Amino acid sequence: MTRREQYEQMTEKLIQPIISELGFELVDVEYVKEVGTWYLRAYIDKPGGITVDDCEAVSRKFSDILDEKDYIADAYIFEVSSPGLGRPLKKEKDFQRSLGAEVEIKTYRAIDKQKDFTGILKAYDDKTITIEYEDQTEQIFDKSEIAIVRLALHF
Repeated sequence: MTRREQYEQMTEKLIQPIISELGFELVDVEYVKEVGTWYLRAYIDKPGGITVDDCEAVSRKFSDILDEKDYIADAYIFEVSSPGLGRPLKKEKDFQRSLGAEVEIKTYRAIDKQKDFTGILKAYDDKTITIEYEDQTEQIFDKSEIAIVRLALHF
């Protein structure tokens, strides 16, 4: 397990009670380096959406725990955020909740000369994702081929 994965797992374990107490859902935790700065991000959600005040409440409660436990060696910035409308589907619960919904899939390499696919999420398992197109044909993707899967957005 990488250091990044350890930090993410420890954060999930420590922040989950706060998230649950406030009636939110922990969508994801990521520890990433962007333009030379490390960021520890917790993405939260609730029915009807997350507000800035919700993010602030989680941040205030969890910041004390971060200071106390001090399990991250690097200097970093801690952020709490909504996952946004086009949030990626990463976990089992994300896929389960999105069955029957329209999703966008972007692949690492072109498949039949394209890298972007949109269809209805029909099935998934540990290794594959199946979508159905408007013409009712289905396509199965290996998860290892997929860069991102997210709910499709229409404006």
